[in-house]
Amino acid sequence: MSLYRNTVWFLKGLREYTKGGYESAAKHFVAEDLQVDVTGKSYMITGANSGIGKAAAIAIAKKGGTIHLVCRNKDRAEEAKKEITTSSGNENVLVHLLDMSSPKEIWAFAEKFKAENRLNVLINNAGCMVNKRELTEDGIEKNFATNVLGTYILTIALLPALEKEEDARVVTVSSGGMLVQKLDVSDLQFEKGTFDGTMAYAQNKRQQVILTERWSKSNPKVHFSVMHPGWADTPAVRSSMPDFYEKMKNRLRTEEQGADTVVWLAISPAATKQPSGLFFQDRTPVSTHLPLASTHSSPADEEKLLQTLQDMAQRFSPEACTA
Repeated sequence: MSLYRNTVWFLKGLREYTKGGYESAAKHFVAEDLQVDVTGKSYMITGANSGIGKAAAIAIAKKGGTIHLVCRNKDRAEEAKKEITTSSGNENVLVHLLDMSSPKEIWAFAEKFKAENRLNVLINNAGCMVNKRELTEDGIEKNFATNVLGTYILTIALLPALEKEEDARVVTVSSGGMLVQKLDVSDLQFEKGTFDGTMAYAQNKRQQVILTERWSKSNPKVHFSVMHPGWADTPAVRSSMPDFYEKMKNRLRTEEQGADTVVWLAISPAATKQPSGLFFQDRTPVSTHLPLASTHSSPADEEKLLQTLQDMAQRFSPEACTA
């Protein structure tokens, strides 16, 4: 069944996830959807110093939004800020330094940010695919720490700020790779067997989809969505998946094409006419499961994922660290 899922996913990708798939889908886009002015609104984008995050930041800055770039590397962040302001003519671009694999840093950052700023939209874009099993200084497997726990803590910590605003949204950048994964709560940090970074990443992205679905039910004041950007030519793809990049480089989407649905979900009035909690591809809600694939998770397993994340987040919260 695993081979079947991988084959179906790859064939689907060749048809839909490449540059050709985007160009085909774009024929049906409504131009007016992005003809909006978001001046006065505040957008936080994690991992915004390159790739899809930076492309989304440029697009939203051109519409007048205040952009909060959340990045780990100061020099790259400042360089991205310069490029975004130059490309957009928008000076309201701010840099925040944060390691998304550090729970304590995320809690401290979020507490300080919401005390000083408004926030209309959070874009969870930061991610990593580490191909050898590594632990953070807190003893957490790095992919899980960044892609899942970091996303979870930042989102729940900023929800009070988002809930103060009208039309608040959370957009999470997932991956079509999650389609070949069923939630596995028995080994969230990949401590068993041979480590496979690609599969760890895909499992993390399945977890992000489940988080989005669950958040949408428990937080009705905020519109949640998760999306697949397609196969895009980004620095992360080149460094983490060199073989895939060499094979597919002439068919990959541009960073702007990969970011299109992120921007649409973040600023378009049409996006929030869709129910909260859906998974999107090229501005359209799509299934989170391949045909005939047994990747549906039980409510009990989903609850266990949430409980595990809640317990881990609490362990690193300001209250726990000062107790």
